Parts: sequence; structure tokens; C-alpha cells
Amino acid sequence: MTIKIALLIPTYNEAVSIVELLDQLAGFRLNKARNFDVIVIDDNSPDGTAKIVDKLHLPWVSILRRPGKGGLGAAYRAGFLQVLADSSYTHVITMDADGSHRVVDLEKMIGAITPGKLIVLGTRWIPGGSVVNWPKRRQYLSRAGTAYAKLALGIPLNDLTGGFRVYSVDLLKTLKLSDMQATGYCYQIEMALAAHLAGAKEIEVPITFVERINGVSKMSQAIVVEALLQTTRWGISRILRPNADKLHYVK
Repeated sequence: MTIKIALLIPTYNEAVSIVELLDQLAGFRLNKARNFDVIVIDDNSPDGTAKIVDKLHLPWVSILRRPGKGGLGAAYRAGFLQVLADSSYTHVITMDADGSHRVVDLEKMIGAITPGKLIVLGTRWIPGGSVVNWPKRRQYLSRAGTAYAKLALGIPLNDLTGGFRVYSVDLLKTLKLSDMQATGYCYQIEMALAAHLAGAKEIEVPITFVERINGVSKMSQAIVVEALLQTTRWGISRILRPNADKLHYVK
């Protein structure tokens, strides 16, 4: 199977971390002989993230400029649509810009790719997975959030809020991406739900998640509340109208 990957990296005020990440990705491409393109999706960062990426003059990196800060979900939806407009890509990888997703784990993620409708999740909460620099409270919150989402939505996955993922283009083509409305990290849950309803093969790969050192975390109480409320709505909807979600998400 010939694989061509578009790696999507959403940014907002990531001027320092994006340079470090792209440098690591350049080394990975060279050392592992992996051919992929990077699309930086920038929400008009005041710190000039997009301009800094431009000045690197990397031929395998392009920038999708958006007019303002519209949330993680909106950024990824825009990125998916751009990838789907290019028939040469077979898979999309989503990755944070802040260094929390390690480039060294990319090889395992790519190695898990199989033909057909597929979602590969970089998972912290399975044997071999771990987190670094997270306080116990943050770990508990993440574990509890995934446990609740698993129960409410009936999805047998162990890290529903993580953003280090592979989606096959075959899967993305079957989804009604424009109908998805989640904005924050809740979007990760929504995409996992949509993939599950579409009958995608689900693979979990253990990763090490490293809390960011540079910049400011985008996590907030509002994002947590959004995820809790929206997951509850989806769960109730699945009980009352079992086929409604599939009709909503799957073409």
C-alpha cells in the first residue's frame, strides 16, 4: 500500500514551539525516509507564528491561514477539507504544536496504518503509554473524562480526548465533516464517535505525552465544561435515538 500523509498542526501563538517541532520533523523525514507534508493551520497568531514558519522556507511545509481564533475543531475541519481537495493524500495525522506529542512516537503511529477506513489513536492510558510533567489532578481529570465518554457513548477506546491521531482519507470521505460543531478538545471525542459510527477500524498505540514547556496551555475550565455537557447530550441522544448519530455523521 502506497501511503502519502498530510500532517496537520494547528497553531495559535506557537512561535517558539513550532520551530522546534518542524526541526524535529525534518530530522525524522531524513532519518526514517518518511515522506509527508505538513500543513500548519494558524488562527492569525498575534506572535507571528505563520510569518516565522514562512521564513523557514521548508518546501514540505505549507500554511493554512485563518482569520482568527476559531477553536481546535474549526481549525481541523478546515485542514481536513484542504487535504480532501488533493487526491494524492491517503492519510492525515493530527499533532499538537507544543511538543506534547513526541516526534519519536510518529514511527509507531505510521506503522499501525492498515488499508481501509481507519483511525489510529495515540493513547496515554494503556500499557506502554504515559504522561510526563502532569500533576495527579490533571491525570485524574483526563482519565475520568475518557471513562465517562466511554460509558456515555459506548466507545471501547481508552483515550478519547487525545489529539495525536491518524485518520485515513477513506474514513474522512465518509463523514459529514461540515456538520460537526464541537470547538475545543471535545472535537476529539466527536471525531472518535463519528469514526466509530462509520465502522472504522480502531487501533490504539501507546505514546508518551509530555506537558508543554514553552508557551501557555490552551486548556481552560470552559473547554472542560463544553466536553462534559456535549458528551452528555450525545450519550442521551444515542439512548433515545440510536440511529440518529449515524445519520448525522456518516454520509
